[in-house]
Amino acid sequence: MKALRLLWFHRKMLWATTVNDIKSRYRGSVLGLAWMVLYPALFLGTYASVFILVLKVRVGFMTTPEYISLIFCGLIPFLGFSESLGAGVGAVVSQAGLVKNTLFPIDLVPAKVTLASHVTEVVGILVLGVLLAIQGRAGWYIGLIPVIFVLQLLLTLGIIWLLSALNVFFRDLSVLVSVLILLLMMASPIGYTEEMIPEGLRGIARLNPLYYLIGTYRELMIFDRPPPLQLWGPLVGLSIGSFTCGHWIFSRLKPIFPDYV
Repeated sequence: MKALRLLWFHRKMLWATTVNDIKSRYRGSVLGLAWMVLYPALFLGTYASVFILVLKVRVGFMTTPEYISLIFCGLIPFLGFSESLGAGVGAVVSQAGLVKNTLFPIDLVPAKVTLASHVTEVVGILVLGVLLAIQGRAGWYIGLIPVIFVLQLLLTLGIIWLLSALNVFFRDLSVLVSVLILLLMMASPIGYTEEMIPEGLRGIARLNPLYYLIGTYRELMIFDRPPPLQLWGPLVGLSIGSFTCGHWIFSRLKPIFPDYV
């Protein structure tokens, strides 16, 4: 509750800094905010081309457009999570001037990065929702997406709090996270379903938090049905646990940040 109270008390400051961060990312670029649509579209085109044209992956009960929607639905949360991970691990180190600033809680820096990094995902969800509606495949369960999105934010922010705090002392962590993102891109069920995973490897797949996140999004958006307990149950537990433990560790370590930055 301490973390929630902190975010709520400084909500206006958090909102203002997040908006400014989003604007600064695209300031000076030719296409500007259009990159929020182009980036996931280009990523989807590349990913779909590899799986459909090169690997020739097919899902028996799906047409090619439906399979592309399934890939897009898995790609959207991955992009939000990976962007947050890549930008968030160095959040505290890159804002060394704020570490000693008593007016701006350093806890808000990872939160700002997490929120700003999920803007592309929000745009992707809206685009996919429109495409599903045009195809007549958007059901009532798509209305639960905001709930899952909040759980994703809690999960991601907790991880970013933890990683950004540890990165103050172990700077190699940022390099390891870059490698981790590449591994997650291949290990996460973006271009394949659970049924396509060999039985012996499903236990390993379930160690990946994105397994539950992507699976829940797909159940709601693609299959229009409530996610089973084995998906949303672990997701809720991981989100709350990550958010709580991440901030607890961050708050314990932040008093010694000035000695290392």
